[in-house]
Amino acid sequence: MGFTPYLVKTPRAAGGELITLGHPLLDAYLELVTARARPNTVLATAYDLKVFFSIVDKDPAEVTTLDVLAFIRAQRAPRHGPAVVRIEDGEQGLAARTIKRRLATLTGLYEYLIVRGDLALVHNPVPRGLAMRRPGGRAVRGVPLIRTPRTLPRVIDPDEVDALFGALRTRRDRAMVEAMLLGGLRRCEVLGLRLVDIRPGERRMSIAEGKGGHQRMVPISSRFFDTLAAYLEAERPDDAVTDRVFVVLKGPRRGRPLAAAGLDQILSGARARAGLERLTCHQLRHTCFTRLREAGMALEAIQAQAGHRSIESTRLYLHLANGWLAEEYRRASEAIDAQAGGER
Repeated sequence: MGFTPYLVKTPRAAGGELITLGHPLLDAYLELVTARARPNTVLATAYDLKVFFSIVDKDPAEVTTLDVLAFIRAQRAPRHGPAVVRIEDGEQGLAARTIKRRLATLTGLYEYLIVRGDLALVHNPVPRGLAMRRPGGRAVRGVPLIRTPRTLPRVIDPDEVDALFGALRTRRDRAMVEAMLLGGLRRCEVLGLRLVDIRPGERRMSIAEGKGGHQRMVPISSRFFDTLAAYLEAERPDDAVTDRVFVVLKGPRRGRPLAAAGLDQILSGARARAGLERLTCHQLRHTCFTRLREAGMALEAIQAQAGHRSIESTRLYLHLANGWLAEEYRRASEAIDAQAGGER
């Protein structure tokens, strides 16, 4: 028997929000996620589960692998007609990364339900991949359910940076953009900055609310601290009700922490005024690390600056840096030519 999930946000007395979907098993899992993850992760998890159980009209304990495969087909179905595809990957349905994330959410749910042990669940209905049989051997897992294309994120060039800064209206907005473009901060890290995290004498900032709850100390250009000082002196309300660095400047929420939607709106407005086709907070972060790599910063240092747990995530900037591949090829080619010349 199925149910209709409704995503409900209820303010907590101690702060934050309680997110529920109206089913005891799903709500219990969301409570677990809430204790382990950031609010954005909890909301994304709840939304993924809402999408799945809205399409697969079954109780969570009754879901089978066939239901999961049917869900994948539904997600891959054309969304805007058979003649419309995305330029990025040529697909017609949802992006492969979105589908893969939703399957990961579903996998986490069923791993939790199995561990609980109070249901008749023994196997996770979300398959980890398609088995392949080698000639004369046993079946091995080989083909992933969803193949995600390896694409390089777009960075913005210096002319676009100039146009963007020319379109920003306040010192606060400029300081937030500089935090991402010069320091490589994530959107959530910019909005999570507190006054005690700023260390202008050291030209560093403490990131207390990094991805996954990890903390780090990052250096940043003096340009950011100059802009930040001007914002704190001339724009930030003296009666602000928070120690967050970046707050709302006008309206009924004046002096309260700036939300993610507010920063997105600021960047979207500046992008339109600057005449840029596309611009996101993460593009600014990618641009920062690409420029640092092009300037010769060691990959391990970029990893520390970015807060990457794995160096593999940082290797992306080897490929984004314009001169890296050409320089590596030139050095190798010259060595080969020199070796060949010595053998003649």
